[in-house]
Amino acid sequence: MSDSNTKYIFVTGGVTSSLGKGIISASLAKLLQARGHSVTIQKLDPYINVDPGTLNPYEHGECFVTEDGAETDLDLGHYERYLDTNTSQANNVTTGRIYQHVINQERAGAFLGKTVQVIPHITDEIKRRIRLLGKTGSYDFVITEIGGTVGDIESLPYIEAVRQLKWDPDFSCIVIHLTLVPYLAASGELKTKPTQHSVKQLLESGVQADVLVLRTEHSINEDIRRKVALFCNISTDAVIESKNASTIYEVPVMMQDEGLDQVVLRKFDMEVGEDPDINQWKSFLHRLKNPKRTLKVGLIGKYIELKDSYISIHESLIHAGAVSESALDIHWIHSESLNDENVVEKLGDLDGILVAPGFGERGIEGKISAVKFARENKIPFLGICLGMQCAVIEFARNVVGLKDAHTTEIDENTSNPVIFLMEDQKTVTEKGGTMRLGAYECSINEGTKAHKAYGKALITERHRHRFEFNNKYLEKFASVGMNATGINPTGKMVEIIEVEDHPWFVGVQFHPEYSSTVLNPHPLFVNFLDAVIKEKK
Repeated sequence: MSDSNTKYIFVTGGVTSSLGKGIISASLAKLLQARGHSVTIQKLDPYINVDPGTLNPYEHGECFVTEDGAETDLDLGHYERYLDTNTSQANNVTTGRIYQHVINQERAGAFLGKTVQVIPHITDEIKRRIRLLGKTGSYDFVITEIGGTVGDIESLPYIEAVRQLKWDPDFSCIVIHLTLVPYLAASGELKTKPTQHSVKQLLESGVQADVLVLRTEHSINEDIRRKVALFCNISTDAVIESKNASTIYEVPVMMQDEGLDQVVLRKFDMEVGEDPDINQWKSFLHRLKNPKRTLKVGLIGKYIELKDSYISIHESLIHAGAVSESALDIHWIHSESLNDENVVEKLGDLDGILVAPGFGERGIEGKISAVKFARENKIPFLGICLGMQCAVIEFARNVVGLKDAHTTEIDENTSNPVIFLMEDQKTVTEKGGTMRLGAYECSINEGTKAHKAYGKALITERHRHRFEFNNKYLEKFASVGMNATGINPTGKMVEIIEVEDHPWFVGVQFHPEYSSTVLNPHPLFVNFLDAVIKEKK
């Protein structure tokens, strides 16, 4: 069963989690793309959840949403930000989805009475999912990142699937293994033993790594490279150093300097040629590292303890900051700690305020206090999803005069449900994958801040929500200065709100952070920071 000319690269990890497999995968993909190759990246997640949509952000960080409405791992956000191309349902596979498919097949009688087992049935389904992207014929390379670390019980079926694929004559692949080389301060030494043990553990599963990427705090000398190569059965040039970087956006340049893309091409017996031109990326890095000013922006949320919960928003601000050569001093502020009494003390020195998405009652009154402070003190404001809904609630209470205004998500009995459950959500009982998800159109009124930002009247943005603006309050809001400036042309749902008599006050029901990339920063974030700079002056 041929996969045309597609080459597959598996990225595994050892020693410890959070070494940066996703960033290494995205960096390699960027370099191959810069050489003119078509590349995509997929993530195999070993957890049994069907997708991360119902996971607490404290458990797994942000849930990233693709154009086609898949709730996926946050690493897909990195893939899109680096490659400037969209991912899809096929780019994130979980153990839950694998087992669900196999069990559904078994119930339908697909296995003709055979005993269904991890090998071959689960591993066959894993292999099918891995090959799915390559079978389109549109990619030269498919990079597959395997979540977790080698040796984890839940990762074993994925490693076994890789072992089987390496022996398939119609399947062209290599394995990149990412490990840690710790520095022991007491002896002043870098230690390679954890890497050796990790590679040995991978070998025990029948998989020989072709390339090793060593995460380290200190530079690795040639002696260490030769030692690792000797004991791990690989060539010295295939030992790649990945030193700690000041920003994740330095990693593609570091990997180019280390020759990771060249090693990969040689492993596939492909022509290497000259180094690819990544000058646009380097220009972004230069602006990022040489700012002309610093902007203090408050990010108000309820999962602040784990910053990965808002990673796409954080990165979108970084992208937009580079456009205006501005460093972002982001103040991570827990909405539970905010109220009308302390808001001046906590937010008083900020240049801009962003109220983040979220679900549930916890911390919502703090978000409303932050909105009120931004509106009354003419501080540039951006509200995203629940942040937009909080802006609507605050305006209803303090300007329209509806003191009990609320969202029915929190108060089902409010007499003024300015935010309420979408009509097509009222019959939904299951939680997983049932929200309004993926890309929808939005028509923007001319002469508005949103229209100025986008420069066009019809846009498409990604969504992840169940509740919406209650249109019966539209005229009442407009009469006192809050306008619906963006509307979904099909369902007439309010997508964007703006407040008059304010330098820049915009709330959006969608998630602009999902579509901001390094080379194409999102216009709303760029415009927001432009307003921050203007007001700061």
